Amino acid sequence: MTSSDSTPARRRIQDLPDELISQIAAGEVVERPASVVRELVDNALDAGATQITLRLLAGGVRLISVEDDGIGIPRDELPVALRRHATSKIRDLHDLETVVTMGFRGEALAAIASVSEASILSRPQGQDNAFLLDARSGELRPAARGQGTTLEVKELFFSTPARRKFLKSDATELAHCIEAVRRHALARPDVGFAIWHEGKLVEQWRAVPASTLTDAALALRLADVLGQEFVDNTLPVQRTSSSGITVIGRAGLPDAARSRPDQQYCYVNGRFVRDKVLTHAAKSAYEDVLHGHKQPLYALYIDIDPARVDVNVHPTKIEVRFRDSREVHQAVRHAIEDALAAPRAALLAAQAEAQPQNTEGGTPAGSAATPAAWQPQTPTPTRTPQVQYAMPLTERAGHVVNDMTALWAPMREASPAGTAVPAAAATEAAADALAAASAPAFAATAPVAAEPALAGPQLAPASTVPAPSPTAMPDAPATESMSSATPATADAAAWPLGRAVAQVHGVYILAENTQGMVIVDMHAAHERIVYERLKAQLGNDQPIASQPLLIPATFAATPQEVATAEAHADTLRELGLEVAPFSPKTLAVRAVPSTLAQGDAVELARSVLAELEQQDASGVVQRARNEILATMACHGAVRANRRLTLDEMNALLRQMETTERSDQCNHGRPTWRQLSMKELDALFLRGR
Repeated sequence: MTSSDSTPARRRIQDLPDELISQIAAGEVVERPASVVRELVDNALDAGATQITLRLLAGGVRLISVEDDGIGIPRDELPVALRRHATSKIRDLHDLETVVTMGFRGEALAAIASVSEASILSRPQGQDNAFLLDARSGELRPAARGQGTTLEVKELFFSTPARRKFLKSDATELAHCIEAVRRHALARPDVGFAIWHEGKLVEQWRAVPASTLTDAALALRLADVLGQEFVDNTLPVQRTSSSGITVIGRAGLPDAARSRPDQQYCYVNGRFVRDKVLTHAAKSAYEDVLHGHKQPLYALYIDIDPARVDVNVHPTKIEVRFRDSREVHQAVRHAIEDALAAPRAALLAAQAEAQPQNTEGGTPAGSAATPAAWQPQTPTPTRTPQVQYAMPLTERAGHVVNDMTALWAPMREASPAGTAVPAAAATEAAADALAAASAPAFAATAPVAAEPALAGPQLAPASTVPAPSPTAMPDAPATESMSSATPATADAAAWPLGRAVAQVHGVYILAENTQGMVIVDMHAAHERIVYERLKAQLGNDQPIASQPLLIPATFAATPQEVATAEAHADTLRELGLEVAPFSPKTLAVRAVPSTLAQGDAVELARSVLAELEQQDASGVVQRARNEILATMACHGAVRANRRLTLDEMNALLRQMETTERSDQCNHGRPTWRQLSMKELDALFLRGR
C-alpha cells in the first residue's frame, strides 16, 4: 500500500442537518431519563407552577409525563417551542448575564424531541381550548385540559439505539428520576410534587404555604423529603455578609456526620449546583469539629446578585462560576461556623424542658425540675467569640496552661460575697500517686492535700458564670460517692450540663442534670476550652513564631512552586515559614514554625506551597494558625489520671457551657454525652 492510498480523502465543509444538530445537542443535555425530568421540571417551575406531577413507565424509558398548573403556552407559540434556541426567558446579553430562571438556553425541548416521541398539551389562561402538538409530525389539534401544560416523552432514545444500551435497570433509572425531583423539591417548599411509577404513587411532597424561603417552611420541606432525622441532626443557618450574600439553610451536627457525601445540597439562587468553592467552604467550616474523614450533611441556599454569578458554564447547568469566589467562600464558611459555634447543652436543656417528664419509668422524686426562669443562650450571627478573655499571651510558642486552680480562679472571684468556693486542688505528686494506685473510682480515700491558687495569668470571662455554692458542691475529694452528694440547688438545676458528682478513673466526669446523667471526657473538653481561648487571645493579625534552621533544607522545586514561593513570601512569613529561591530550580527552607521545628521542613513547605497555589492565602494562614494552636491546646489541656475536686469539675462544666464548639474537641471527638432517664431506666428494665 502506497502512502497516497493511506491518505484520507478530503471531505467538503458543509452545514449539518437540523435533526443531527439536535441529536448532538441531546448527547450533552440528555444523558438518561433523569436528565429529561430535570429539564421539564425546570420549565414547569419557570411557568409558575404550584403543583407538578411526574408519571413514569419503565423508569422513564417508555414514558415521562410532566404535568403542571403554570401559565401555559399559547397555541401559536407551541410550534416555536420545539425549535432550537427558541425561548421566552432571555432577549439579549444583559438577560443572559443576569439569569433568574431555571432554564434559558432554549435547546432542551428540541434536543429531547430529536431522540424520542414527544408531545405538548397546553392551555394558557383565557384560552377556550387546550391544544396538543405532536413533535414528530407537527400536527396541532384541539384537546381537553385545564390551565397548565403536560409534556410527554415516549420511547426515549428510540432513534439512537446505541445510547439506549447504556441505560441501567428500571429501578436504577427510577431512583435517578426521584433524586432529580427531590433536588427541586428541596428548593421550592411552596410547590407540591407527586411522582407516579407504573400507576403507583411512589413519592408525594405537599406544598408548604409560604411566600418566602423561611426557616420554618424549609424545615418542614426538609423533614418531608429527607426525613425528620435530618432536621433533628441539623442546626439552622442564616447569615448575610457585608457584600450582600445571604446564606440560609441547615448545617448538620458533627455527631451526625456520614461516611459518604450523599446528603449535601447546595443551591445558588434556587438552582441546585455542584461547585468546588461551596464544597470547600463547607468542609473548611467543619475542619476542627469532624473526626477522621467523615462527611457533614447540610442543605445550603445562597442568594446572590445574578450579575455576580455565571450559570452558563455547563450544558446541564449544574455548575456555576462566581465573579468573586473568595467572598462567596467566606460567606458560606462563616455562616456554618456561626451555626456550629454555640454549645448545644443549652438547646438540649430547653428542648427537655418543653417535653413532659418521665413519671412511669421511675424518675427520682428528688430530681429538681428545670426552673421556669432558665432561658437558653441563642447563637448570634457574629464572628466575635461568646467568651472574652483578658489574659495576654506573652509566649505564643509552647504556652501551657496546666494549673486548674489558676485557670478558674476568676470564677471564684465572681462569686457573691460570702459564697467563695474553696480553692482545693490535688498536687501533681498526689495526682500521680493516686493514678498509680489501682483503687476503685468510688473508694473512700482521705482528702488530698490542698494547695493555694498559684499566681499567674488570670482569665476573666466577659459574662459572669454562676459559681457553685458551698451547699451544692462541698469541699470534698473527687472520689466522694454519688450517694453522699447533696441535692442540687435551684441554680444548679438550671445548668445545662448539671453538677458534677464523681470522676471515673481520672478520665471521665459524671454529672447530674434535669434530663439524667452527663458523661464528660475532661481532657477533650478542656482541650477545646484552651484552644478557643488561644484563638481569641492570639487573633488573626499576629504572625506565628518561627525558628531559623541551622542548616537550610533545600529541595528541587517545580516552576509552579518557585512562582508561588516568590508571590506569597509575606504569607509564608506569617505562617512562620521562610522559603526562598536557592537556584532557578531549587528552594531553600530557612525557618519553620517553632512548634513544628522537629518536623520535616521540606514536606511542610511543599504542602503549604501546594495549598497556597490552589486556595486563598488568608484561608491558608488561618488554617495553619489554627492547627498550631490546636497542637498547643492539646499539650496544655489537663491530662488523663488527673484527680479533680468537685469544684474543679463543676468549673469545667460551666466553661463548657459558654465556650464555642465545646461539643467536640479539636480533633472532632465528642466531649460529652447525655444519658436520659428513659435510657437509664431501659438499662435496668424499669417500668416493664
